[in-house]
Amino acid sequence: MSQEKNISELSFEEALKKLEEIVRRLESGDTTLEDSIQMYSQGDALKKQCEARLKAAQKKIEQISLDQDGRATGTSPFDAE
Repeated sequence: MSQEKNISELSFEEALKKLEEIVRRLESGDTTLEDSIQMYSQGDALKKQCEARLKAAQKKIEQISLDQDGRATGTSPFDAE
């Protein structure tokens, strides 16, 4: 559980860097099956952390509304869909 707590405290960039390192190590094929399973599990938790950080950031983004002349008239929430 302390591992999950540590992961939840990571910034997006930190989690992504750790995830990339895990992928590199798994792709190298130089790990035991048990280590691979453990790294996969940690990688899954890191992926979820990255997704959560991205969703939180997306909620903060606003679109700037422009009039016909291209002047800013206000903002509205970002809609990714």
